[in-house]
Amino acid sequence: MTGARDSQPELAGALEAVEETLLGSRPHLTRGEVAALAGVPIQQAEQLWRLLGFPHAADDDRAFTESDVQALRLARDLIRLGVIGPDSQAALVRTWGRSFARLAEWQTRLLADLALDLALDAEVDAAAGVTSLAGEVLPRLEALQAYAWRRHLASAASRLLTVGPTAAGSLGVPLAVCFVDIVGYTSRSKSLSEAELVAWLERFESEATLVVVEAGGRIIKTIGDEVLFVAEDPVGAAEAALQLTARGQDDDDPFPAVRAGLAYGEVLARLGDVFGPVVNVASRLTSLARPGAVLVDQGAYEVLSGLTFDDVPGEPTGTAEPGASLVPEAAGEPAGPDAAPEAAATYRFRRLRRTSVKGYAKLPAWVLRPA
Repeated sequence: MTGARDSQPELAGALEAVEETLLGSRPHLTRGEVAALAGVPIQQAEQLWRLLGFPHAADDDRAFTESDVQALRLARDLIRLGVIGPDSQAALVRTWGRSFARLAEWQTRLLADLALDLALDAEVDAAAGVTSLAGEVLPRLEALQAYAWRRHLASAASRLLTVGPTAAGSLGVPLAVCFVDIVGYTSRSKSLSEAELVAWLERFESEATLVVVEAGGRIIKTIGDEVLFVAEDPVGAAEAALQLTARGQDDDDPFPAVRAGLAYGEVLARLGDVFGPVVNVASRLTSLARPGAVLVDQGAYEVLSGLTFDDVPGEPTGTAEPGASLVPEAAGEPAGPDAAPEAAATYRFRRLRRTSVKGYAKLPAWVLRPA
């Protein structure tokens, strides 16, 4: 940032004004002064800054303000209260840093685009437009972010308390995990301009999110052309997957063609992400599925069909392609009082030939369709 100020003096004033708006005052403290004022060892302060992903500052760089002092004091208090412990400090702070860095990049680009439009319409300096917009927009964004965080915090707390005091102490929870993947993404992306590709992916993520949330699930992350979501209710996850694949098969719907893999079982939930064999199986099933198909694993099959599955004589035939020659649903015994008879009457299952995929030999899978 110092180089930019030296080489473009006309930009220096705008940069300083934006920093003052964002940080509450112009940077005037060194990192050593910040640590001393906060009463935090400099080594601990530097570790927190690195984990948060902040740019490196030299010992004599006056790159900090009183807001940095207050942040260090708050971090010190959270460490003292045990909220940030030795085993969780790195992961928790690193997650904060990554999340807010991505959010800041997007918001900065949005402000820059708005400022440019303002400059073209009103014939004002773009840098001045950014400064003006920052003062108007950022307090509102900050309040909205705090509101969204509290709502998600309340929702997460409700989910945690619902499972009971014994299970709440464990990171493992039963979840339906589903990947939804765009079919033919690579070839399609080559024919689109950058703006068209962004708009296409935005539409996919937005529409998928609406469907998943409406079905009672929640998006864990988007990975380029793929969405990962979870749901406590396997029926809700199945409904979301079937709706998304059906939309992708509709020529009149701009939603892209997709395929999905759904698995159910004990999942490790940590820092907003999910891990474990169930997640891996859902990913492998997605890679096996053909366009418009939803594949489910044994756990999802049992809870959705109300049947328990035991190996049956002979191997089924067929592929994951809709309409292929597939064997009838496997026989089994009622799953007991936890089975969902209404779900069993809602879906049809076609068992596929066991397939070996990375990490799993002869993975059992079923094509899921509405009854």
